[in-house]
Amino acid sequence: MTLPVPVRFSPSVEEIQPDEEKTIAELNETFDTILETTAKDYGHAVRSVHAKAHGIIEGTLRVEDNLPPELAQGLFAKPGEHKVYMRLSTNAGDILPDAISLPRGLALKVLDVEGERLPGAKGTTQDFIMVNGPVFQAKTAEDFHGSLKMLAKTTDRLEGTKTVMSSVLRTVNTALEAVGIESSTIQSMGGAPNVDPLGETYFSVTPFRYGDYIAKFSVVPVSSGLTALTRIEIDASGRENAIRETVQSEMEAIQGVWELRVQLCRDLEKQPVEDPTVEWKEDEAPFRTVATITAAPQDTWAAPKVQAVDEEMRFSIWTGLAAHQPLGNINRARKAPYQHSADFRERFNGCPMHEPSGAPKAGA
Repeated sequence: MTLPVPVRFSPSVEEIQPDEEKTIAELNETFDTILETTAKDYGHAVRSVHAKAHGIIEGTLRVEDNLPPELAQGLFAKPGEHKVYMRLSTNAGDILPDAISLPRGLALKVLDVEGERLPGAKGTTQDFIMVNGPVFQAKTAEDFHGSLKMLAKTTDRLEGTKTVMSSVLRTVNTALEAVGIESSTIQSMGGAPNVDPLGETYFSVTPFRYGDYIAKFSVVPVSSGLTALTRIEIDASGRENAIRETVQSEMEAIQGVWELRVQLCRDLEKQPVEDPTVEWKEDEAPFRTVATITAAPQDTWAAPKVQAVDEEMRFSIWTGLAAHQPLGNINRARKAPYQHSADFRERFNGCPMHEPSGAPKAGA
């Protein structure tokens, strides 16, 4: 089948909603509820979403040689190598026992990236934030705010209740999947399978500018040590940090290889910019590999690395190149609240955030 040519980027692909600023202000308020509650509980500020990390992986991203013109864009315009950090997490804004199963997250920071920056994007890094599912849970920022308010109401120390709830939701989610239905809402509230994050495929779920074009991103495990873990569930019974311990043990022996893939928009009706609940079907808009990430066996919870990355760095889709501008209502609404969250952490913890270049120094 001959594919349509990729859609060229134009500012007209976005549709700015009249009430976006009001919704963003409400998101900031809800983030404050989560941030203040968890900071009070822990005596230490954590991220308002994806608070709990399961591992920090250092690796190298290599941009492919001889990419065709439509793929040789932005960060991927020329071949080369970049140091990367990968942060594995789950999506709640509080630090929960791993028996409470939630969707997995992957935050990827690529260092020493050349090019025009997005407004306000400090440093020379390019961030990608992904989850292990191809669609977002909400169509609009207003819908996202509704889901976030539900999470905010459960942000406390009632962990026993949440564990029981997660078990019930997992049963419901399994039943839905058995008849071909996936519920991102149930999964986001604690009904996701308790899978090993090292074997998962991650998706940006929202679209981005890709130089002259529009795209979504994906990170896919391809080395045998990683693919052997795909959809493998972790028994977290009685182990509060079972996922972290499992990842730490596994990565001591794994030579990890992932492909970073790009899915170019080829039809704005079938691959909409403003509705991230619509999956871009791969037979209509295939993923293409543009780079490979490799990571040698390592300790994924070494104290200096955790301090440098988990405590002293922030990850944001708005940190990066103008050539990879986030697109759509959801992405526009993520800019101010995520900065708001990082500012809160920095202020409460007295620990400045920074964008790295080269190897970080412990305690820097």
